[in-house]
Amino acid sequence: MKHGFSWQYDEFKQVGTDYSTKAEVAIYDSSHADFRDAEAESRNILAALGITADARLIDFGSGTGTFAVYAGRRCARVYAVDVSQAMIDHAAAKAAKAGVANIEFHHAGFLTYEHNDPPVDSVVTTFAFHHLPDFWKGIALQRVNSMLKPGGRLYLHDVILEETNALANITAFVDKLTAAGGERLREDTERHFREEYSTYDWVLDGLLSRAGFTITSKQIDDGVLGTYICTKN
Repeated sequence: MKHGFSWQYDEFKQVGTDYSTKAEVAIYDSSHADFRDAEAESRNILAALGITADARLIDFGSGTGTFAVYAGRRCARVYAVDVSQAMIDHAAAKAAKAGVANIEFHHAGFLTYEHNDPPVDSVVTTFAFHHLPDFWKGIALQRVNSMLKPGGRLYLHDVILEETNALANITAFVDKLTAAGGERLREDTERHFREEYSTYDWVLDGLLSRAGFTITSKQIDDGVLGTYICTKN
């Protein structure tokens, strides 16, 4: 984002768990496997978006590249974007090993990625949007909207909170992940709510609408995990 503001949010500064380190990146897939099935998530995302062989998509917060590689096997082009160079390097190696060559890797984020190709069919982001404070979420969504074709779709999955019983729901979520992944996962989850920027669903609803999206599907599981599918107006 080339506004030149000295006060622009630094999205490269790691908040919460430090995914700029090779040590954290190396254990990311195995630690998340305690509570996520990344392959099944990837299949479900592509199905929900109706991705076809000629489609092009941007994956913001591409992490270790599991979704980008899966999508790259099924569509024409993937732009994988992440603020961690260690993640980008790991994902690029994963793609090369899998023989998937139609992925462009970009060391950038929601506020700094410059999309110089034609608008894409879809944008996907999972467990990345919470790294931005709410004001910058709004700016990011406006930028994402500009990268999509008319009628293009946004898939957003993250920790998103219902206001009713929020504290109890967070406590239950922390306990659930602790049971799945032990004390290390408890520490990561508690750090998330202490230091990162998950927001209420009603806040996100408004930000999406003001950025030029229509929410076509919304689901909040256990009061803490939100999945949105939105269409560019």
